[in-house]
Amino acid sequence: MIRTSLYIATFTLILFGIVLLFVKPDTLILDRPIQFSQKRIDMTLDYIHTHYDANATHITIDPRIIVLHWTEDDNLTRSFGYFDPQTVPSSWGNVTQASPLNVSAHFLIDREGRIWRLMSETTMARHVIRLNMDAIGIENVGGEGSNANLTPAQLTANIALVAHLKHKYPKIDYLIGHYEYTLFEGTPFWREKNATYRTPKSDPNPQFVEAVYEATRTLGLKRASDIAPQGL
Repeated sequence: MIRTSLYIATFTLILFGIVLLFVKPDTLILDRPIQFSQKRIDMTLDYIHTHYDANATHITIDPRIIVLHWTEDDNLTRSFGYFDPQTVPSSWGNVTQASPLNVSAHFLIDREGRIWRLMSETTMARHVIRLNMDAIGIENVGGEGSNANLTPAQLTANIALVAHLKHKYPKIDYLIGHYEYTLFEGTPFWREKNATYRTPKSDPNPQFVEAVYEATRTLGLKRASDIAPQGL
């Protein structure tokens, strides 16, 4: 049913997305910062040293990619709780082994379509293996039990946020779903010292990502499938 409703909503949302280009961006976003003390700053820099660049001196990124996710939990409070702690829970297996730095994202969109900013868009968040130094992460509350249950309100909010980010950071070129990140292998974005560090991803459902892309097509964003393996 959600797939059908997304298709039905797409045409209307394309028009609505155009209108959203003229909405003052500050009215779209609510701040709900995760814990980000010096401890998290230091762990983020250590993560960059271990996985990307041993000589890095800062944790700032220059966004080129927007990555859409879902939290695999339909509850906002629990979803926020996954990102708020500064260290990864010890039960998270290979996530813990790669770094004690907790996962995070720049934005969290709840079931009603409210957009919560969790951290600065130009600070590296741990949300997508290999692409973190170039990517802004948007998490959507939902996908519990791998159900494709993101709401029309979330679709509208994603369209608005993607449009806002593209206008704020014109160098952003790509809009992808988390499940597409491995398509960047062989490009300059594919940064990782550990050649075996990757995990399969299936979030969010492709129909949702396609609907966001279609509604923001006029922004000139590319999909992961558009990238040439040997360059940009």
